[in-house]
Amino acid sequence: MRLIPARLFGSAVVCGVAGTAALLCAAEAAGRLGLVPESRLPLASAVLVTAAGLAADPAFLADVLATSGAWALGVAAAVAVAVPAGLLLGSLPPVERALRPVLEFLRPIPSVALIPLAAFVFAGRLETEVAMIMYAAAWPILLNTMYGLREVDPLAKETMRAFGFGPLPILWRISLPSAAPFVATGVRVAAAIALILAVSTELLAGTSGIGHFVIVAESSPDGLRLTIAATLWAGVLGVLTNTLLAQASRRLLRWHTALTGAAR
Repeated sequence: MRLIPARLFGSAVVCGVAGTAALLCAAEAAGRLGLVPESRLPLASAVLVTAAGLAADPAFLADVLATSGAWALGVAAAVAVAVPAGLLLGSLPPVERALRPVLEFLRPIPSVALIPLAAFVFAGRLETEVAMIMYAAAWPILLNTMYGLREVDPLAKETMRAFGFGPLPILWRISLPSAAPFVATGVRVAAAIALILAVSTELLAGTSGIGHFVIVAESSPDGLRLTIAATLWAGVLGVLTNTLLAQASRRLLRWHTALTGAAR
């Protein structure tokens, strides 16, 4: 049995393609009619041609791989740190109350503002980028893990205790599966934030990647078109990442989707 009907998935794809095409046509028409000067916004068709050319540019592909590699390392490190920390804070209220002031102080600080500080602290540029990605991506994973533990059915935990199970078996068999959908949502949000921090760090710290490509492209004769084309590919990378994570979440949490559908 398929959890998501093919017709619904197909209609979503068609609507997305239609919306994107309409936006590109509107941008093209605005340029052709002179509503927006080409010196400020190139024609959409010209940007698409430039973007297609970048897909065959070895230097640009190397920058995309650099951004993707740093993104993957940062997100993996964020998951490795934030999920256990969220389980600890969500399972032990006294620890959470003791660390709440520190969390509330650090969480509102814009991650981009910490890039210059991270460049001084870490010796290598890759370490700086990964550290910033990890810091920014850890917050949604940490908070979603904590919130997920709060939604665990207390009756299920009491039943486990009545049968003689200790804290660790309850955490493994009840709390963690119940919080898994929240963790998956946190990872998807963190993945988008991580991509933003990856490109931002490359722009400000000069690390290899799409951001560095944009900086170099600004000094070329076709700088504006190259910049927009590279930004377009960054958006495509974000869409692909979100789609893959969503599909992985549906497969790994198939039982949760089935229960949700049955409840409806």
